[in-house]
Amino acid sequence: MGSRLFSPFTLRALTFQNRIMVSPMGQCSAEDGCATHWHLMHLGNLAISGAGAVVVEATAINPSGRNTPVDLGLWNDQQAEALEMPLAFCRRHSSAKLGLQLWHAGRKGSVMPAWERNKLIPQDRGGWQVYGASDIPYPGRHQPRALEPDQIEQCIGDFVAAAKRADQLNLDFLEIHGAHGYLIHNFLSPLTNTRSDRYGGDLENRMRFALEVFQAVRAVWPSEKPLGMRLSTTDWVDGGWSLADSVVLATRLRALGCDYITASSGGAVPEQNINIHSGYQVPFADEIRREAKIATIAVGLIIEPRQAEEILARGQADMVALARVMLFNPRWPWHAAIELGEEPSIPPQYERAHPAMRRMDFLKAKRDS
Repeated sequence: MGSRLFSPFTLRALTFQNRIMVSPMGQCSAEDGCATHWHLMHLGNLAISGAGAVVVEATAINPSGRNTPVDLGLWNDQQAEALEMPLAFCRRHSSAKLGLQLWHAGRKGSVMPAWERNKLIPQDRGGWQVYGASDIPYPGRHQPRALEPDQIEQCIGDFVAAAKRADQLNLDFLEIHGAHGYLIHNFLSPLTNTRSDRYGGDLENRMRFALEVFQAVRAVWPSEKPLGMRLSTTDWVDGGWSLADSVVLATRLRALGCDYITASSGGAVPEQNINIHSGYQVPFADEIRREAKIATIAVGLIIEPRQAEEILARGQADMVALARVMLFNPRWPWHAAIELGEEPSIPPQYERAHPAMRRMDFLKAKRDS
């Protein structure tokens, strides 16, 4: 019996060659929201890894939706054009399916990249007004404004416009970022949403923005292409967003045509109490998969090939998403395939890196000496 990790997986009309997904990882290397040579190298390097899917980093739907000034964007045609070259390279040199994550950073925005310690950028020095569900600031960050109803409508329209550009780029699938304390999560969590209108209060109202964004994007995203959402499945704080809430939301999303949930956690507030260990978020993917009857992607400190294989073999998730481990070892899928007795997907330019080829070269050299 073959490896579960290297078995195909199908969502709608799209089949992934294996169940390894490269998570969207912000590079803070864009210029005016446009991809640069860094993205060509970064995405191309990850695409030839042998993973079944590669997701372009969180991509802002409008200027106020950026976290940093150097985030990718998809609110104009120039930004879409800048993505064409890295995506073309990935398609030509790999069989990985290509996705993109859409987001709005919400109340956390207008800061410098992490390697500059997320220093605040004042508006008179190139910063911008940040928005949230309510006017509650993330500690140490800018004071947000609560989105007015007409701004909510415009924001949903910006998600739709970005999704249309993503389709014009022939991306295979799309993910909406509803996690980590960004705008959609701002609306979901009672810790960050104190609104008294139809977008605040009880669970139904707090879910409304997420559901409206998803429904609007699903309406313009082609029916044959998968559309998923990343959720922070718990805030890790008493009285915050919970796993039970996530099951309810995932069930509602599935009814609207959602194809998968990437089960992450945290990010709403700094006082979160997270028990971090290898695979610590896998139970969340498992619970949502069983209770909401929707495909899930497990993410978070999945490090070893046999660990990933076991998660899938136990039916705890349908795919695994890898992030930092792929930055440290972009050939992780090659090594995993060999360890699990499968044939790695290696570009012909790199075939001599295969252990069998190295042995042949060694034997030939020995014979000729």
